[in-house]
Amino acid sequence: MSATPPPASNQVSSRFMLIAVAFVTCLIASNITAVKLITVADFILPGAIVIFPITYIIGDVLTEVYGYAKARRVIWLGFLANLFAVATFALVGVLPAAGFWGGQEAYDTILGATPRILAASLVAYLFGEFANAYVLARLKVATEGRFLWVRTIGSTMVGQSLDSAIFVVIAFSGILPTEGLILVIVTQAVAKTAYEALATPLTYLVVDWLKRAEGIDTFDRDVSFNPFATTG
Repeated sequence: MSATPPPASNQVSSRFMLIAVAFVTCLIASNITAVKLITVADFILPGAIVIFPITYIIGDVLTEVYGYAKARRVIWLGFLANLFAVATFALVGVLPAAGFWGGQEAYDTILGATPRILAASLVAYLFGEFANAYVLARLKVATEGRFLWVRTIGSTMVGQSLDSAIFVVIAFSGILPTEGLILVIVTQAVAKTAYEALATPLTYLVVDWLKRAEGIDTFDRDVSFNPFATTG
């Protein structure tokens, strides 16, 4: 199996495109469902816990197989797609409703995110996803491609902890007491990381299949880890 990226770095396969679409779909779905709070084993969690951790699993697969540079493109694609979705929801929300339609309040509740929550979500997403990709890429080189489970769980632990901490602090500082903030951060980070750990066997299967199908196994030895880089 080759340990180098594909010759034409700007070309992408249909498999890569499907994975990128899945990533963006999970991201947008999780941001919509996050408005509902659910109770799991006496812990209160956002509804996004059902789908959002999958974005980290997909992010792990992207970085492991295709490398940090291509994962970076998908992370930014997800950010722009989410921004577009939020802008669309906001625009439709301020348009005059039909006189017979009585769902404006429900629409605003579900799709009308406050600027503070929106900012918290977008900033947390970027920091968390890039941290996840960076840690996994570095660990892959350090371990010479061994111990995939260490990379996926370790990178998710860092990324999800950062994501949860940034989101909760920006969104709820001054609303929840410090003890409450810490509890919410820890609960979300642990739950999301546990999700990744349980999905490890599936991650192994997908990664192994993709490496064989694509004929690549990318090691990020000379890549730029600048999130804003447009090449390399």
